[in-house]
Amino acid sequence: MKQMKRFYKEVSVAEQDGGHVVLLDNKPLKTLQGAMLRVPSRGLAEAIAEEWRGQGEHLDRNSMMLTGIANGAVDRAGTERGQVIEQILGFGRSDLICYRASEPEALKARQAALWDPLLDWARTKHGLRLMADAGISYIEQPIDAIVRMQELVSGLDDFTLAPFELASALTGSFVIGLALVEGHILAEQAFSAALADEIFQAEKWGDDAEAAARRARLRAELDAVARFVRLLTV
Repeated sequence: MKQMKRFYKEVSVAEQDGGHVVLLDNKPLKTLQGAMLRVPSRGLAEAIAEEWRGQGEHLDRNSMMLTGIANGAVDRAGTERGQVIEQILGFGRSDLICYRASEPEALKARQAALWDPLLDWARTKHGLRLMADAGISYIEQPIDAIVRMQELVSGLDDFTLAPFELASALTGSFVIGLALVEGHILAEQAFSAALADEIFQAEKWGDDAEAAARRARLRAELDAVARFVRLLTV
């Protein structure tokens, strides 16, 4: 894919219509769909501006993760809200942390240590009771759990919904995604929970460069999600 050349010199931030925009040579930054990229906090706008300031001769979209999440909030969560909610609920209906290994004992213990506290938190904090079992057979989650997940997601604004969708997709888990965007766990904990099985296997059988690079990218994206949510209130 051909890289886009840097087309601006100056990057700044301004208040506009109750939000904050990033200006490239005094022109408001727009999303990939051409909408105004207006974000709710000054802190988030400044962080996005730093991503654009840090670009070299060519734009590297992979280095602009906060910009990407903000684009998702405007272009996707803002215009395709029903699809975003259904995407997140899909990860809840087949949540990673509900599918447990039957062996070996060491993996079972690791899954329990990482996943049980998250299920307990979801139940205690949100009244969300998900069923977990060993094996690969599909687990039909209780109707009240599905309804509760729907209520939780529907109450989120676009700029929380977008990082939640990304976190759920990255981890394969509604609960891990929710815990991350609510600040209950750190990105490092979300990473460890999401890759419990893979990390266990790598420790036992060894690793390869491709898998390590993929995990590094996943960790960076989870870090970006956590940072994005924190910056919403700064």
